[in-house]
Amino acid sequence: MLFMAINSLYSQVAIRGKVIDATTNQPIQGVTVATLNNQSNTTTDKNGNFTLNKAFNADSLTVTSVGYTSKRLIANTSELFILLSPSFANLNEVVVSGSREIQKRTEVPVAINIISKATINDTKATRLDMLINKVPGVYMVDLGNEQHEMSVRQPLGTKNLFLYLEDGIPIRTTGDFNHNALIEINQASMERIEVIKGPASSLYGSEAVGGAINFITQSPSPFLTGKVQAEIGSRGYKRTDFSASNTYNKVGMFIGGYYANQNQPDQEHNDFKKTALTGRADYSFTDKAKLSTVADYIAYKTDQKGGLDSSHFYNKDYVSFYRFTYRKVDAFRLRSTLTKDWSDNNKTSLTVFYRNTTIGQNPFYSISNIATNSLKAKGQINEDGFKSYGSVLQHTTKLKSINAKFISGVSIDFSPATYKAEFIDIDRDANRVYYNYTVKDSLLTNYHVNLLNTAVYTQFEYKPTDKLKLVAAARYDRLDYKFDNHLPPSAFTGAPDATDHFDHFTPKLGITYDFGKNKGAYINYSVGFAPPNITDLYTGVKVPVLKASSYNNYEVGGWVSFAANKGYAELSLYNLDGENEIVSTRLADGSYQNQNAGRTSHTGVEAIVKYAPAEDLNIRLAGSYARHKYLDYIEQGKNYSGNKMAQAPPFIYNGEITYKPHYFEGFRLAIEMQGMNKYFTNPQNTATYNGFTAFNARAGYSIKGFEFWTNCINLTDKVFATVVEKSAFGTSYRPGQLRTINVGIAYNFRNQ
Repeated sequence: MLFMAINSLYSQVAIRGKVIDATTNQPIQGVTVATLNNQSNTTTDKNGNFTLNKAFNADSLTVTSVGYTSKRLIANTSELFILLSPSFANLNEVVVSGSREIQKRTEVPVAINIISKATINDTKATRLDMLINKVPGVYMVDLGNEQHEMSVRQPLGTKNLFLYLEDGIPIRTTGDFNHNALIEINQASMERIEVIKGPASSLYGSEAVGGAINFITQSPSPFLTGKVQAEIGSRGYKRTDFSASNTYNKVGMFIGGYYANQNQPDQEHNDFKKTALTGRADYSFTDKAKLSTVADYIAYKTDQKGGLDSSHFYNKDYVSFYRFTYRKVDAFRLRSTLTKDWSDNNKTSLTVFYRNTTIGQNPFYSISNIATNSLKAKGQINEDGFKSYGSVLQHTTKLKSINAKFISGVSIDFSPATYKAEFIDIDRDANRVYYNYTVKDSLLTNYHVNLLNTAVYTQFEYKPTDKLKLVAAARYDRLDYKFDNHLPPSAFTGAPDATDHFDHFTPKLGITYDFGKNKGAYINYSVGFAPPNITDLYTGVKVPVLKASSYNNYEVGGWVSFAANKGYAELSLYNLDGENEIVSTRLADGSYQNQNAGRTSHTGVEAIVKYAPAEDLNIRLAGSYARHKYLDYIEQGKNYSGNKMAQAPPFIYNGEITYKPHYFEGFRLAIEMQGMNKYFTNPQNTATYNGFTAFNARAGYSIKGFEFWTNCINLTDKVFATVVEKSAFGTSYRPGQLRTINVGIAYNFRNQ
């Protein structure tokens, strides 16, 4: 007996290893590692490590984890390093945006989609809209050179109805929204993107009405990794990216960024340049205490091209009538988060942040001709800037006895903001080209505003059974404005000094139910609100008295896996009713003024299907149908109630087929479709744009750390507009990108 025991002991060998996500280089917890006959198995810890006692005659292992493609390998060494790739049809992704805590996507009673690191890597996007538009019900309007508008359960537009976050913290302060805010994102630092559709004000506050987009910063890798890449395009686009990451004892570090520029002929007035840099440092005091600090720097400048009339647009004559208009962005953000696990049931996090952002511009849309001199015009140079000092304190308590959890927090954001506009005299030639300007000693606007946003929030999650989860949340926000006009108040300089405030209570109720076999459903009621912007309140020809816009959202949705988990589908239906929505209305003198439009209705359905019919082939179809209507809207005595809202295409769709042949490892080929159908371009519903369908193609090949790719945007060279608007001054077309071919090369290294 003793001999047999000793023999058994020596017939076992300890195999150790680490399991890593192949796209993010992050350790994976809970992976099952087993011998083929399952006589011995174990799971990985939070650092991805495992130890397995394996018999000598069992030389193969299986590695499996929910959401990842299983792997079989030969255990020919005592130290294994295993890379797992996320599965294409994955219902069990984890998210943090649904509750500010890590949880499975299927436990979140909202419509939420994830753009994974794998998707980011394969797409090789030169603009964020190339990624975000893959989400059903979302259309990010390309205005050129990373400029944009947004549509999520709302018409295409520039309103402050969307909240942009980085690691859960808004990238701009409430009350000073800018529709081009995503210029301030570093695309080279993203680990993934989480898109919440519908109001998220119960957690994140105002402006999270149509949706919230949370950009998750790349976490430091547990070993040395890095990337360098270069890219060039057929229309003058050039870009270089880099990143590096490592962990030294208790300190993990990541740095990444890119520089992009574009040079085109002078008559197109479409040059730009951007520098983006992000650094992150994580320090683990203990297993239960961690400090994470992230700094972002963005420097950006672009020519402002402007829209085209119908003649130039349909003739592919993308000449610009401007030679000096520009937009310039300088942004710096710093935030630091300390998390502490007091016990298995209690956790606290404290985030402090600082922002310093300015947007300067010589805007084409502020140029107006002088009636008495056809060779003269007038315009302005302006600069909007703010600094922020803020913090968010959050505590989570688990009540294991009843299988429940409380998440509660308080936040404060103090943001002094300034705005200054100077008058310019503009020269115009006989071809209607605005070619020169002179700054006059005349201030149009000069003011300072102190913005103070304070809030308290709580969320209660309760699982009475393993299949049922209840979520109830509420938040109270108060936003205070203290306006100081440095000029005498007038129709042009703005309002007299004023103190205003807006507050709102935003609840949310949600239920998820797991029917088993990867099928589930949810229902959700939520409220969103958006206070007026600084410019809505205090600038313009007239300063209106505005109310905060509020929205009630009713939503139901579900998900299902099919074809032996080779595919999955998600569906959501919603009804979003808005009150006091702020719209730009034309006055009798031809000028425009922001007013509360009364009531609006937004109803729709969103769906996505992913299916892998074969090992080599992946298919994704995403789309939405929506109806956006004015319920109560009167302009200049004309009643548009019942009309469809302008710039609101009913159908928006995106689909993609990707081929990755197993016999040609490292190669990929994808064809993508993006489009929308006909919509009205004015609230009178008298003018329309027919919409478009465009195709993109992407191909790449990876070998021994090197990657080569080519992307063809607008494969058929179709003439289309990303948005069309009709006003008293005519119809403006913002042209989509004509056929463009980009090629690139990258080298990725991993010291393992």
